[in-house]
Amino acid sequence: MNKFLLALDVGNTNTVVGLFQGEKVKTDWRLTTHAERTAAEVGMWLLQLLEWDGVRPADLEGVAVSSVVPPLDPRLREGVARYLGHQPFFVEPGIRSDMPLLVDTPQDLGADRLCDAVAGYQLYGGPCIVLDFGTALTWEVVSAKGEYLGGAIAPGPGVTADALSSKTAKLPQVAMAPPERVIGKGTVDSIQSGLFYGYLGAVEGVTRRILDELGDAPVIATGGLAAVFGEHSELINHVDPDLTLKGLRILWLKNRVTS
Repeated sequence: MNKFLLALDVGNTNTVVGLFQGEKVKTDWRLTTHAERTAAEVGMWLLQLLEWDGVRPADLEGVAVSSVVPPLDPRLREGVARYLGHQPFFVEPGIRSDMPLLVDTPQDLGADRLCDAVAGYQLYGGPCIVLDFGTALTWEVVSAKGEYLGGAIAPGPGVTADALSSKTAKLPQVAMAPPERVIGKGTVDSIQSGLFYGYLGAVEGVTRRILDELGDAPVIATGGLAAVFGEHSELINHVDPDLTLKGLRILWLKNRVTS
């Protein structure tokens, strides 16, 4: 049997766990992030996921982690080491990326953002722009030479929707989804229209301004709502839901931690 790589993209809202067999994502799971998990809970949780897919810890070639939840990191390290028998590779300052980071504070660049930039450049070439629809919406900009030029950060779709319902007394919380028509006939579809098309306008507005500075470049979207927005925007050229995990695998290969 080919060896597997277990890849964890730990975000503020969700954790995406991907099981790679070679270059392909064999299985992935999108689960709620619980920053208070103990090391034992982390280990047992990952063991259960692997068991459901018929994979044993001995079948793993490695475990790679991209995390933006620092309080959880020590328990992730301990849980993976104790229950899976591997020392996990973390995307963190000092690792090899082969991508010059042309920003003021490279050490502050989020692990997920580096994964997106590296995968975007390797898989789609440069220059390129990567949009990641997560708890925050991020733009990553890579030059034709494979240099990380910087990007932009805005509240994610879920944060925007939550803010509207939590700060108003009578407006309900609705899903971030395109309604049948822009002109809403009721409260719910009016909110959906304003949220979705307002957010789409913000996405396209920032993207156009980046393209004005960068020049022509493919735009790749990833994250939970990438497919929905990709269907409604002519600026988005590719939708790749596993892009962050693919970038994590690329970085793991470059650093090649064995355990």
